[in-house]
Amino acid sequence: MNIFMNNFSILITAGPTYEKIDPVRFIGNYSSGKMGIALAHECLIRGIHVELVLGPVTIDSDVFNHPNIHVTHVESAQDMYEACMDIYPKMNAAILCAAVADFTPEKVADKKIKRKGDELIIRLKPTKDIAAALGKKKNDNQLLVGFALETNDEETNAQDKMKRKKFDFIVLNSLNDKGAGFRHDTNKITIISQNHKTEYPLKDKSACAVDIIDELMKLLKTC
Repeated sequence: MNIFMNNFSILITAGPTYEKIDPVRFIGNYSSGKMGIALAHECLIRGIHVELVLGPVTIDSDVFNHPNIHVTHVESAQDMYEACMDIYPKMNAAILCAAVADFTPEKVADKKIKRKGDELIIRLKPTKDIAAALGKKKNDNQLLVGFALETNDEETNAQDKMKRKKFDFIVLNSLNDKGAGFRHDTNKITIISQNHKTEYPLKDKSACAVDIIDELMKLLKTC
C-alpha cells in the first residue's frame, strides 16, 4: 500500500433512488447497490479513501464500518445530486454507479392517495443530471467514470453517453446478458474509453470491481 493511494480519495455512488409519490409510494428501480459496494470494498483494499453516496438499499456490508469510508445515505435523485455536488470538488475521482431516476413526480401528495375511479395520472419532471453536472465541474486533475445499463444498441448508447457526460471511461453492462445487471452477484462488463474497448466475461461483482479500479489506476499514471 503506497503513500499515493493513501492520499487518494474517490466518490462512489451506489444503489437506486426513490422518488416519492405520496408518504407510502415511490417510483424506483431494481438496483441493489451490490456493484457500487464492491467498488468501495476494492478501493478500501488499496488504501483509497472512499466517499460513498448510497441510495436506499436493503443489504448490509462490513464496508460501511471501515474507518477509511464515509457513507452519505440519500433517498431521492435530488438528495444524491446535492451530496455529489458538495463532495466531488474535494475528490480525485468519482465512479457513478448508482441507478438514478431520470424523472420524479411534479407534485408529492402529503397524504396517502386513495383509489378514485379507474385512472391515476402522475405528471413527471426531469431530475437533475448528476453525471452531466459533475462533467462540467471536473478539473484537469480529476477523473470521472460512469456506468451504462442498456437494453439495445448498447455500445453506441454507451459511447454517446461517455462523450456527453465527459467521462474518462464508461462501464457498459446489458440486461440482455444472463446473470448481469440488477440484483445479481455477478456482472458482465465492457470498459469503453476514447481509445479502446475491453470486454470481460461474466464474473463476481467483486472481480468486476478489480477490473474497473485497475482501469482507473492506469489512467492515473498518465495524468
